[in-house]
Formats: sequence, C-alpha cells, structure tokens
Amino acid sequence: MPESEGRPAASGSAEAVRAAVGRQRARNAAVVAGLALLLAAMVALSLALGRYEVDFGSVAAAVAALANPDAPAAEEAMRHAGVLFTLRLPRVLAALLVGTALSAAGCAYQGIFKNPMVSPDLLGASAGACFGAAVGILLSFGGLGMEISAFACGVIAVAASWGLSSVLARRVGNILVLVLSGLVIGQLFQAFTSAVKFLADPNSQLPEITFWLMGGLSNADEFDVVALAVALAVGLAGLFALRWRINVMALGDEEAASLGVSVKRTRLAVVGFATLLTSASVAVAGMVGWVGLIIPHLARFLVGPDHRVLLPASVLLGGSFLLAVDDVCRCIYTTEIPLSILTAIIGAPLFVYLVWRQRGQR
Repeated sequence: MPESEGRPAASGSAEAVRAAVGRQRARNAAVVAGLALLLAAMVALSLALGRYEVDFGSVAAAVAALANPDAPAAEEAMRHAGVLFTLRLPRVLAALLVGTALSAAGCAYQGIFKNPMVSPDLLGASAGACFGAAVGILLSFGGLGMEISAFACGVIAVAASWGLSSVLARRVGNILVLVLSGLVIGQLFQAFTSAVKFLADPNSQLPEITFWLMGGLSNADEFDVVALAVALAVGLAGLFALRWRINVMALGDEEAASLGVSVKRTRLAVVGFATLLTSASVAVAGMVGWVGLIIPHLARFLVGPDHRVLLPASVLLGGSFLLAVDDVCRCIYTTEIPLSILTAIIGAPLFVYLVWRQRGQR
C-alpha cells in the first residue's frame, strides 16, 4: 500500500485514541466530583446523627448562635452548638481523617508493591502502634502519652522491617524480602503486645487494652484532630507529589529504573509517607482493618489504575466510608460498637465481590 494511503487510517486511529482518553478523563473528573459531594453530604449527615438528635436546621442555628449569641432563641441553639462543636465535630473530623489516611496509605502500598492484596499494615506499622499503645496503657502514660507511644512504635516497626530487608536483600529480591521482613516484624510486635496483655491488670488495664485494639473514636478530641490533620497534610502532600512515580513503579523495578526513576529512594519515600499516615491513624483510632485494603480496590474499579486519579478518589471514598461506619457504630446499639468489627463485616464480603468482579472482566 502506498504511504499516502496509510496516513488517513493512522490519523484516524490517533484521533480515536485521543477521543477515548478525553472521554475517560471526563468520566474520572465526574467520578471524583461526585465522591467529593458524597463526602460533604456524609459530613453533614454525621453531624446530625447521634444519641442527641440535632437536625440540619439546628446545625445552621448553632452556627448562627456562635456568630450572634445575644440573638433571640440563641440559648437553645447554644446547647446544640455545645454538642456539635465540643463532642460531635471532633469525632466526625477524626473519622474523616482516619479514613482518608488509611485509604491513601493502602493505595500507595498497593502501587509500589504491585499487589492489590497489600494493606497499610504490611510492614508492621499497625502491629507496632498497637504494642506502643498497650505499653502506654500498662505504664499509665495517659491519653496523650499513649498516642505518642503508639505512633513512635509504629514508625520503629516499619524502620525495623526496612533495616532487616536491607541486610537480607542481597540474597532475595528486594520486594519479596521487604514483605517477608514486614511479616516477621509484625508477628514479633504482636507477640510483644500479647506479653503486655499477659502482664496487665485483668480488672482494669486488660479490658482497656482489648477495647482499644478493636478500634474506636469515642475518645477523639481537638488535639487528636489537629495531630491527625498535620500528619495527613504531610503524608498526602508527599504521596501526591509522587503519584506519577508510583505509576511507573507499578510497571516493575527494571522498567522504572530504565525510565529514570530511583526505585529504592522512591519506595523508601512512599513507605515513609504511608507509615506516617498509618501510624498516626492507629495511634488515634486503634486497629481499623480493611479500610486500606478495600477502598483502593473500589476506587480502582471506579476510575482505573492511574494513581493521578486513583489516589484522590481513594482519599475521598475512604473518608466517606469510615464516616458511614462510625455513624452506624455509635447509633445502631445502646453501647458503641468497635470500628474493626463493622469494617470486617462490611469489608470481607465487599472485597470478595470486587475480586470476583475484576476476575470476571478479564
């Protein structure tokens, strides 16, 4: 075929590809916008739900009362404001921040390890944080001291996993030995936690440790929200800056290196930012499983594997998911249900469905 006869077909093919890419981008933008609206709606709904009923009109009146406390009927509105801004708002914000942090960490881990079965506790961050919190309760550090201990031990656990993998990496592939090191360190810190529970007072400290390990936000306050917000700002800023590198890392180490990406430095940076998010979340909320595993799966189903869109979608969806779970935990029964119970009940069948759906599309 002459060269001139082949050009229209090639041009038409290129135009079709550009049109398909444009449609996909528009669809993804619409999905992300919808998830943002969903998150805003969940925040408003969560503020209105609770043992002390506050409708949306009361929420608006409470805000107005804060601006003008001398107005008529401001006394009742101020009572609503006390419930909203002293008790409920910190918890709602904490649930939002924990959900976004765990989802972002899970999305980043799944990208750099090229495995959708990976969760944020792969390298022992959750196990280390649980040990730190148990030690804090055993030694009566207080709420703040316990959270600092949990955060520090979560970081130490991941650092130990990375250090162990660096020592052993000469014999085994880098990713495999890092995963195995994380499993070893995680099991080790779980054993340490069991030892602390064995030493704890069975009448006071042991129930407190056990309940904390099941996850919950009943004790979240303004300080927790500020600390989580700082950790989330730093961690998300780092992961968002590395989104295109995570895309390249998903192709494999050799391909990423050939494209000019420093594999070891990028993996270390992503692990560091994800560990910051995970440790801060566990320090405040305890063990909250399945969020960092299923939410990136669901977001990937909605917007595809491109982390430039997948990471924002995971963040928005994770915040909405944990807000909904926390609403159910504090409203469905006379006593509060631990978060990890409900996330497991919802997450396990949802994860099986998503895996089955993706398998059916191949």
